[in-house]
Amino acid sequence: MSHTSGVRQAQKRKTRQALLDAALGLLEEQSLSSLGLREVTRAVGVAPTAFYRHFRSTADLGVALVEEALGSLHPMIRTTLSPAEDDEERISRAVELIAGHVAAHPAHVRFIARERHGGVQPVRLAIREQLARFAEEVKAELAKDASAAGWSEADLRMLAGLYVDQMLITASLFLETLDAPEEERRRAVETARRQLRLIGVGRAHWLD
Repeated sequence: MSHTSGVRQAQKRKTRQALLDAALGLLEEQSLSSLGLREVTRAVGVAPTAFYRHFRSTADLGVALVEEALGSLHPMIRTTLSPAEDDEERISRAVELIAGHVAAHPAHVRFIARERHGGVQPVRLAIREQLARFAEEVKAELAKDASAAGWSEADLRMLAGLYVDQMLITASLFLETLDAPEEERRRAVETARRQLRLIGVGRAHWLD
C-alpha cells in the first residue's frame, strides 16, 4: 500500500468514526428513527453526500453503532461468568463490571436501551442477534458448572436468557443513577445484587 493510499484510508476511517461519534451524541436526546443524516454530517462538518461513502442509510449507521456498543462486550460476558469461589464472588464481579462499563460508556448503553424496542427494524434485529450471541456464550459457560448436571439444553438456554436480560436491566438501573447521590447509587448496587441472587436461588432449586 502506498503512502498516499494509506493516508486516504486513515482519513476515511477517521471520518467514519466521526460520523458514528456525532450520531451517538445526537441520539442522547432523540431516537434513531428521528435522526436525519444532514444533522449528523453537519455535526461532523462534511457534505451530506460524504455520508454515503460510509453508510447506506441512518439505519445502516445504527447497525454499526450496535456493533460498536455490543460487539466488544463478549470478553466481559465471559469474565462475568468465569469460575469463582462462590456465587457471591461471581455476583460481585458481574455488578462491578457492569457498573464500570456503564460509567465508561453511558451513551452506548442509553442507545441500546432505547433502540432495543425502537422503530428501526434493522437496528432492533442487530441488537437481538447480538443478545442471542451473548445468550449462547452464557449458556456455554453455565454448562461447565457442576450444578448444570441434569439440565436440558432448553432450560440452560432459558437461564442464559435470564442472565442476559438481567445484565441489561442492571445496566439501565446504573445508567439512571449515574449522577445520583452516593446513597442512591449504593441502593442500586444492592438491588442488582439481590436480583442476581434471586436468579441464583431459582437456579439452585430448578431440578427440585
